[in-house]
Amino acid sequence: MIARREFITLLGGAAAAWPLAARAQQAGMVRWIGVLMISPDSDLLGRERAAVFEESLAKLGWTVGRNLSIDYRWGVSDLKKARLAVGQIMRLTPNVILANGGPALTVPIVFTGVSEPVERGFVASLAHPGGNTTGFANLEATVAGKWLELFREIAPRARRVTVMFNPASSFAEQFFRAAVAAAPPLAIEVVAARIHDAAEMDAAMRALTRESGVGLMLPPDGFTQAYSREILDLTRRHHLPVMAQTKPFVVQGGLISYGPENLDTYRRAASYVDRILRGEKPADLPVQAPTKYELVINLKTAKALGLEVPPPLLARADEVIE
Repeated sequence: MIARREFITLLGGAAAAWPLAARAQQAGMVRWIGVLMISPDSDLLGRERAAVFEESLAKLGWTVGRNLSIDYRWGVSDLKKARLAVGQIMRLTPNVILANGGPALTVPIVFTGVSEPVERGFVASLAHPGGNTTGFANLEATVAGKWLELFREIAPRARRVTVMFNPASSFAEQFFRAAVAAAPPLAIEVVAARIHDAAEMDAAMRALTRESGVGLMLPPDGFTQAYSREILDLTRRHHLPVMAQTKPFVVQGGLISYGPENLDTYRRAASYVDRILRGEKPADLPVQAPTKYELVINLKTAKALGLEVPPPLLARADEVIE
């Protein structure tokens, strides 16, 4: 994970080295887009995001191989990988960079999936981002209360919920504090499992299994995203209900997810990339909040955990995995 100070240093250094010619190529030339993705290239959701992004650009008149070239860098999940990917992308002198998530935000023009971008120092304000960075925000920390309400509905026996995250994620810390504040009316105790590596993650999961009436929540965090398969294997092995943000987590065996509809964000990101390629400045494009949220429930996982999902909750779900 990239600490905020290290990240800002990397951002500033790379931005200063970015040739001005990359931002103002002549009309009619092939335009270049660099794309930095946190997920590995084997990730299903990452591939779906890329496909939707390219399809949306095509509808706006940008076709790969005709007037557009896109260069992807996958698995940009820590500082070392970010430095390598940025160096590779910069040598191509891109017109626009699309960055997925905070750890990949090194010289972004359009970002996606960034929570609290003002508080984390990525933009000056949502309405007037300033500089060369704009994009599409992710969850706000206050959504933690909604997550707890959903968790209380689907797993009513869970009286103690652990929020697991890497402490380098400033948003995850905010999410945890918001969850603690929202917990008392729901009669739920919220605790943190701050993990730095796979060994600490395994130890935290083992500690959970020694208790009854427990559950696990995973706020958006590049570290837990990178280890999502391992986390799912452990939750299945130890019969733990777990909640996260994205649908693919539930498709792979998680219990429930609630968050912005990710593919819609990439459709909207394509519109900003289009506008920048046609001459608009990122500083004049406001950062936008999510417009579509989705609730996904895995019934098979619920049955394996001995949970009976209430019909009203099923009726509210956007998708049910059976």
